[in-house]
Amino acid sequence: MRYTNPDPEPDRTTGLTPGGGVPPGETPPGESSMSEAGPWEGNNPPKGWAKAPLAMILVLVALVAAGFLGYALVLML
Repeated sequence: MRYTNPDPEPDRTTGLTPGGGVPPGETPPGESSMSEAGPWEGNNPPKGWAKAPLAMILVLVALVAAGFLGYALVLML
């Protein structure tokens, strides 16, 4: 297998200045200016958490808080 250098040769590449830099007009556009640049996000939920998991988390937090409150009351009596 023969190795080839993937870097361009600066003296034969178009658009490069003698020092190896690229003039401002030759640079590619930024990501936000290109349409369809990012991945397709069709499977993401449209907003926030679903109601059932959030309700289960809140019930669990309330049970833990009630347990701590009960433990504190037992220790005080």
